[in-house]
Amino acid sequence: MAEPAISTSIQADTDRKALSGPALRTFFNIADAWHLTPDEQRTLLGAERSTYYKWKRERDGLLSKDTLERISYILGIYKALHILLPKAEAADTWIRRPNNAPLLGGKSALDRMLSGRVSDLYVVRQYLDAQRGGWA
Repeated sequence: MAEPAISTSIQADTDRKALSGPALRTFFNIADAWHLTPDEQRTLLGAERSTYYKWKRERDGLLSKDTLERISYILGIYKALHILLPKAEAADTWIRRPNNAPLLGGKSALDRMLSGRVSDLYVVRQYLDAQRGGWA
């Protein structure tokens, strides 16, 4: 007999809770390295103002699947940049520099990422992974 769907839901909430604190702390460390403003951080997280400030203050909470996905892409972008550009300053400032890659059209990666859509985080991550010879 299959277990009730409610236990799957409880497990998913438990997994998200276990991931949420470390994900937020990692995100805020990356945000510091990238010198992101609070509004840029909120947009990347897809968070309302009050929620963002609660997360910033507590560095914990139960994040939605959407927010965890956003942070996962940002972590992947950060990692890819530090592989491609071993000097930390170059890696951390790349997202603000204009880029002529077709998907960026002369704008910065951060401009694309600040559209508010998860898909734009994915596109930047995919672009960087392709640049380092990973999966495209």
